[in-house]
Amino acid sequence: MSRTAPTYAVVFDLDGTLVDSLPLVLQAITYAIEPFGPLRPTMEIFARLGGPPERFMPGLLNDPRDTPAALMRMERFHHENHHMILPFAGVNGVLETLRNRDVALAIWTGRDRETTDWLLKHHGLTGYFNTVVCGDDLPTHKPDAEGLREILQRVGVMAPNALFVGDADVDVLGGGACQVDTVLIRHTREIEADILAKSWRLVTTPAEAYQLVLGCVGVE
Repeated sequence: MSRTAPTYAVVFDLDGTLVDSLPLVLQAITYAIEPFGPLRPTMEIFARLGGPPERFMPGLLNDPRDTPAALMRMERFHHENHHMILPFAGVNGVLETLRNRDVALAIWTGRDRETTDWLLKHHGLTGYFNTVVCGDDLPTHKPDAEGLREILQRVGVMAPNALFVGDADVDVLGGGACQVDTVLIRHTREIEADILAKSWRLVTTPAEAYQLVLGCVGVE
């Protein structure tokens, strides 16, 4: 399965795609819910990720009324441990190459605007992106495709000429709903058959995804 249309825009998810934040995210959520009931398995937590914490946190608690307190604990843990989040190897190089090839670059993330801006600025990534849509910018969240449609409108690129890279099921579902070919980074997890069928390419690591993207714009 190959792309027949040229690639004019590449949209990236942030967490697990450009920055290695999953260890911190999982630790922060585990810390957040610890006082409010039995701890959840790591894979259950991972499966629920998507959109802002206000959306998925209640489902991890025995009593949804504990959500505000759990969110405060998670936010505190995040701010005290931001140093744990680092870009994946090769991020700057691939973004620089794509920008030099006049490819429009964007981020579509479920992370909130404040911490997204902080991460991009802290790691010197802000200048690469034409636009960024965060989890609290719109009333909808992944897998609803509104955020991706908004990005395509902003950069002036049609869906067949865009490529989306993410690491979660909601990324594949959102990309598919917008008819944008989506590269899914599986990391170490198993992928359900229906998600696999909807992804354009499945890779194991961010590095593999970066090389695939570069190949789609004719870069060796």
